[in-house]
Amino acid sequence: MRQYITTAIDYPNAAPHMGHVLEKVLADVTARWFRLRGDEVRFQVGTDEHGVKIQRTAEKEKVTPKELVDRNVPLYEDLYRRLGISYDAFIRTTDQQRHWPTVQALWKKLQESGALEKRTYKGLYCQGCERFMTKRDLVDGKCPIHNAVPEEVSEENWFFLLSKESSWLKKLLTKKAGYEIVPGSRAQETMSLIEQGLEDVSFSRPKSSLSWGIPVPGDEGQVMYVWCDALTNYISGLGLLTDHEERAWWDKPAEVTHVIGKDIARFHALIWPAMLKHAGVRTPDRLLIHGFLTSEGQKMSKSIGNVVQPEEVLTKFNGNADPLRFYLSHEIPVGNDGDFSWDRIGKLYDSVLRNKVGNLLNRVLVLLNKEGAVLGACGADACGKTWQSFRKHMDAFELSEALGLALALADQANEAIDVRKVWALPKEEKSAALANLAERLRHIALLLLPFIPATAQEISRQLGLPYAEKMLEKSFQITGEMQQWGGQKDWKKVGEPRILFAPLS
Repeated sequence: MRQYITTAIDYPNAAPHMGHVLEKVLADVTARWFRLRGDEVRFQVGTDEHGVKIQRTAEKEKVTPKELVDRNVPLYEDLYRRLGISYDAFIRTTDQQRHWPTVQALWKKLQESGALEKRTYKGLYCQGCERFMTKRDLVDGKCPIHNAVPEEVSEENWFFLLSKESSWLKKLLTKKAGYEIVPGSRAQETMSLIEQGLEDVSFSRPKSSLSWGIPVPGDEGQVMYVWCDALTNYISGLGLLTDHEERAWWDKPAEVTHVIGKDIARFHALIWPAMLKHAGVRTPDRLLIHGFLTSEGQKMSKSIGNVVQPEEVLTKFNGNADPLRFYLSHEIPVGNDGDFSWDRIGKLYDSVLRNKVGNLLNRVLVLLNKEGAVLGACGADACGKTWQSFRKHMDAFELSEALGLALALADQANEAIDVRKVWALPKEEKSAALANLAERLRHIALLLLPFIPATAQEISRQLGLPYAEKMLEKSFQITGEMQQWGGQKDWKKVGEPRILFAPLS
């Protein structure tokens, strides 16, 4: 099966923040799992580089918009590399060779289908959201996300006639073969929006208001507004609607998954499929929606002083991204809001990563090297049911539950060492017990691989597993043999123990 996974493209008016990290880790865990189970994966991320915020930020900093985005985009690429985000493609909306041709072709198709109409519009515009808002969107007259009063704007724009799509969208979101929204609670929110009545969407702005963007074909006085420009990245990265299409990644039997935040779910669930319908392109298969990330129980705010920078977290753990990846995957079920706490991540690092996993590996390897025990798991299969449950949870995007299964195996192994006092058993019994503990650790490493890949590989290296060096390759798969108890017949000895997670200074 081919899997095409995308994330929302990031707005590079500033350096990346923890919300970007939450989304990219979720998408990466999903992409890695698809590859590990044997799917062919294309994973795309990118940057949304046009719009009023970029234009105004550049003016404040006395640089051009192009200079601003060219300075900031490498910050995203570098951070994602250090986080181990295994993307295959990075799309930039300023790319006139790769992105613009699809956007311009899509606009023409929308126009030819009668889905666009030019009219004078007066409305409330939130600069932070880069969209027009209705009064019912506001709370106490302010945008609920940015806590700012929208500007009153009157101008001539092109509009996408979304109001005509209510019936079609309702069918799309209710039929089983339609556009799946994960988790299901977000689908209910989207249906509620349809029931309230959909309004037409501004798709352009006059060049006098917004000069930094893609010109509207045939109407040079207008610049494309965010939705036609930004949403189209999902297909421009494949060259759709051009002479160099990679349709194998979009058309069935391939599956398309958009990983996005709840604040832009409505645009992906409503505007995007309606755009594709008029362009003659099939609807994606699912939206995988994550929540917001707070800090110490409050919304991250410069005025409060609780903003957490990804760089700070990486520095705390000496550049190791796995503690942060683990925290986000363990603490925040998909779809839920979550909280970043310095105290909590420190405690998880010590109690789970250092003690539960790292100390287990060290204890087992020290005893194995001391006793010279021969590997070869025996007795009842200790992991078969775990793998069944793990696959079920991962396939349902219940990632925190799946991660918990790996940790449960570690708990059981630590308990077995202490209860049985393995170090004091008779030699033959001790050898069998240690071989089984090493086998359990082999399975734990494989189960951890989508979540904390570098750590999973290091566990496997110390165990001396034949496949350890290949584990981070995109072609690596967790085979049925690897999932079997005692499935590695050519695994004869372990390596020397090394500290997996160093104490925090």
